[in-house]
Amino acid sequence: MLTYAGSGPYCYSHSLAMMLGAAAPPVGVIETLTGSPFGAQLIGGTTPFFDPYAWDPEIGLADAAEALGWRCTRTSGGTPEEALARLSALDGPALAGPVDMALLAYSPEEGGDHYVVVLGVRDGVVLIHDPEGFPYATLPVADFLKAWQAEAVDYEQEGFVLRTNFTKFRDVTYRNALEDSLPGAARWLAGRDDLPVPPGTLGGAEAVNALADQVERGLDQDVRGLLTRFAIRLGARRLSDAATCLDLLGRGSAAAVAREQARLLGAFQHPLNIGDNPAAARALRRLAPAYERLRRELA
Repeated sequence: MLTYAGSGPYCYSHSLAMMLGAAAPPVGVIETLTGSPFGAQLIGGTTPFFDPYAWDPEIGLADAAEALGWRCTRTSGGTPEEALARLSALDGPALAGPVDMALLAYSPEEGGDHYVVVLGVRDGVVLIHDPEGFPYATLPVADFLKAWQAEAVDYEQEGFVLRTNFTKFRDVTYRNALEDSLPGAARWLAGRDDLPVPPGTLGGAEAVNALADQVERGLDQDVRGLLTRFAIRLGARRLSDAATCLDLLGRGSAAAVAREQARLLGAFQHPLNIGDNPAAARALRRLAPAYERLRRELA
């Protein structure tokens, strides 16, 4: 089966790959190790993402780095002046984020959480590799600090998150890392209850079916835009990459379910984008039961 390759919003996985350099596995492996393909959530009962209940990129980044045998120094918080001092003291690249994409003035992209690699600070300008397609982007320090404070990002309360000093603490092949990650993937699919979520948040099939109901009634335009611009294509790519990783491990039955999920989620894009709400809702309802099927295969 042909694996998708192309553009897509894999900002934290691409940023981690840049930090790991030649030791980085394929970015689809990193994304799978974050746990992001293994679930769906409707945050607060209204905001849909095709990643697990209670999951967020901060959890995913930490899990992927650990699985691959890497650790880093994570700092956050403080005043803008203190954050700038940390940034100015860098003696090499650093992973910054989440940042508020809407405040990255070099980018025409709309808002949302985002991750970038900072290459350095000089003469009041931050030099950035932005995996959204902006190598060697530049931003005045004051503008970067506003974006980096991430006040609009719900899952990060302190802001100014910086990851430095990436060091290898154990040798592990990415195939073994993937194999070791499967019990965690099954736990995500089962619905973890050890992490906080906003009131009213739904997960898995329940979230997808509730979203289908909302689609039939007519979505808020902001939610529709989130889905058509970002969440659907990201979720479908995650599932496609997870299927490829499961095939690599010889888990053909699980891979087939993940690949079917990717197709079903990808089929949601067209009817939603053209306003065919009944067809869009049907696509979601076909997708919903596959999460439990994938959990059973992984368990």
